[in-house]
Amino acid sequence: MTALTSTLASAPLTVLIVEDDFHMQLGCVQALQLAGLTVEAVDSAEDAMARITPGYAGIVVTDMRLPRADGLSLVRHCHALDPDLPVIMITGHGDVTLAVEAMRSGAYDFIPKPFSPEILVEIVRRAMEKRSLTLEVATLRRVLARRDGIDGKLIGRSPQIQRVRRLVMEVADSPVDVLIQGETGTGKEVVARALHDFSGRREGSYVALNCGGVPDTLLDSELFGHEVGAFTGAQKKRIGKIEHAHGGTLFLDELETMPMGMQIKLLRVLQEREIERLGSNQPPPVDVRVVAATKDDLLQRAQQGGFRTDLYYRLNVVTIELPPLRERREDIPVLLEHFMLLATSRFNRPPPQVTTEQMHRLMAHHWPGNVRELRNMADCLVLGVRKDILGPGPAPESTGDGAEEGLSLSDSVDSFERSLIAAELRRQEGNIARTAKELRVPKTTLNDKIRKYRLQGE
Repeated sequence: MTALTSTLASAPLTVLIVEDDFHMQLGCVQALQLAGLTVEAVDSAEDAMARITPGYAGIVVTDMRLPRADGLSLVRHCHALDPDLPVIMITGHGDVTLAVEAMRSGAYDFIPKPFSPEILVEIVRRAMEKRSLTLEVATLRRVLARRDGIDGKLIGRSPQIQRVRRLVMEVADSPVDVLIQGETGTGKEVVARALHDFSGRREGSYVALNCGGVPDTLLDSELFGHEVGAFTGAQKKRIGKIEHAHGGTLFLDELETMPMGMQIKLLRVLQEREIERLGSNQPPPVDVRVVAATKDDLLQRAQQGGFRTDLYYRLNVVTIELPPLRERREDIPVLLEHFMLLATSRFNRPPPQVTTEQMHRLMAHHWPGNVRELRNMADCLVLGVRKDILGPGPAPESTGDGAEEGLSLSDSVDSFERSLIAAELRRQEGNIARTAKELRVPKTTLNDKIRKYRLQGE
């Protein structure tokens, strides 16, 4: 069981029986208790209303006919208090019209008398499953809401991601333009958004543009805008992305794909802080911070003539290097848990259990798609979609390419071993005895390796 599922463990849900007929109440209680369910019973709607609060950890089974307030009143009360609280109505032969009204008022289901214990248990179990999922999702959303600050945006505990967080916080509130470099899927836009959110520009617009996703013929208009009649079809004035980001942040992704002509115009914006719309001779000033991202080595491209050297050095004042996931494998467990929280909330599914064997396979995977690939894996786990990475069969071997290329066998083994130990220590909340048991090594051996890899403080 992962930390995700263990944090959601709670007491069993309760079935609240509302029935004034003693023999009927006793029969329902006994049937549900024999099925292993936790049951409470009251004999009036008023007593039930006093027990039920928003987020009530259980469901309600009520008779239609009760002294004073009836079952329909209780249904309406529960629906107003918590629309997701399942209420099951027990009705008599002549109460079909009332049962329909109860369903319209928010009842989960109704059971006509007489009914067998098996029918009662079956309907109650379905309602309990629905309630359990609703409460789990609500808990997950509260957990996500508490994840604020830079630690909640740039997830991980590895030295590499800690350095990224420190650099982001150091430069976020300065006006300096930033270049973010990293492979596809490493989270470049997440860093750009963090730079905006933790800056004094957070109240301004955050405007993102993928330079590779706009045809060259339209990129000028997208960035700089145009006046009426600037070209055929320009029937109204358009404000470009740069001007729209005035007072905020402009994020330019895949900067390496920007045509040379656009690079010259962008350089002028960075130097003069003003733009020229197509068809206009009046350059309005712009107060914008530019954050650019690339997966390529722009200096190498500049030396080869594929990128302007002056633009590179103008952007290279502050550069944030994002490591690929294979170089910070110890972050995989905490990232996976975070993404499963998001997926569980988004899909309204229960959180899955990730076994130690599955986690080892995830740690061994090369992750060519980086954090984005891991997020897709978390979605699949929550949705119950099988992925080959998780087996069956032997754990996948490292491909040996990318950042691991050139490492000796010994260094590769050490790197992988360190990642596994760090991840398991975190899963076991630093408990060395449990970690040694899960990794199937003696405690003395594990202690030696912890000292070797300097993991004491992690």
